Amino acid sequence: MTVQSPAAARPAAPAATTGTAFREPAADGYMLGGFTWRHAEPDPARPVVIINAATSVRCRHYARFADYLSSHGFDVITYDYRGIGESRPASMRRLKASWSDWGSLDFEAMLQRAQREFPGQPIDVVGHSFGGCAAGLGASGQLIRRVVTVGAQFAYWRDYAPASRWRMLGKWHVLMPLLTALYGYFPGKRLGWLEDTPAGVVRDWATPTAQYQRRPSGRRLARRDPALPFARVEAQLLAISISDDPYGTVPAIERLLDYFSASQRSHLRIEPADIGEQEVGHFAFFRSQYQARLWPIALAWLQHAALPTDTPGRLIDGNR
Repeated sequence: MTVQSPAAARPAAPAATTGTAFREPAADGYMLGGFTWRHAEPDPARPVVIINAATSVRCRHYARFADYLSSHGFDVITYDYRGIGESRPASMRRLKASWSDWGSLDFEAMLQRAQREFPGQPIDVVGHSFGGCAAGLGASGQLIRRVVTVGAQFAYWRDYAPASRWRMLGKWHVLMPLLTALYGYFPGKRLGWLEDTPAGVVRDWATPTAQYQRRPSGRRLARRDPALPFARVEAQLLAISISDDPYGTVPAIERLLDYFSASQRSHLRIEPADIGEQEVGHFAFFRSQYQARLWPIALAWLQHAALPTDTPGRLIDGNR
């Protein structure tokens, strides 16, 4: 990894001003919805960035970040996993969807779309929370050039921050599955917790195992592909974690990083005080208030696989 001065960044190209809605079928025919930020003039040197959302967070949450990347010369794709937002079906109770479906079918569909709609352009990925895990579940992971993850992990309960662990265990691993059994899906929206969530995703999240391949859908994926698709990703990968994120602890981040064995991995650990804040947490990175303080870190990595000279935090070797 090298350190890059912000002044050396590539000049910005004229930006696409807003995302354009699209529909894209996954390999099983499920229709996914999302948005594209595309520059008017094609450029084979211009990267296209796919943004993978956190579990049950709508892709619209990342629209301003997508605008930012577009304004700095990237084409961008955001999308919702099946069951969420633009990809929600008429009935959540009948929807069969899992974490592995979100990666192996939905994210894979976006890789195929990027390759088809932006031929010859480098493909990069930004993954938030489970979205970082999804980046390793597509069969075409070898297409990925660079990856930035933020708070990326797959919710092993013992990795939760000690101060929050028992509360989070009760909320996500006891109450969430109970309500899912009652309703046929998790009614997260009416509780104000997150979007309504498919039952299969809840089962994956709530299963108390430290290995992804031992989650219910991970078992099915491993039967088809014992090596798991993560090893196909030979990317330059930066994992960003925030010290007050109760999900994204160092053990949680590095548990996922270990699966990306063929990638060159770096882990940047940031304290809120490093950027003059008292708290940042799990979701705030993509809010526009951090455009000047946090977004340039992701931008520099996507542009150069490097960090700005004034990057806050400390680097942890991710290649253990």
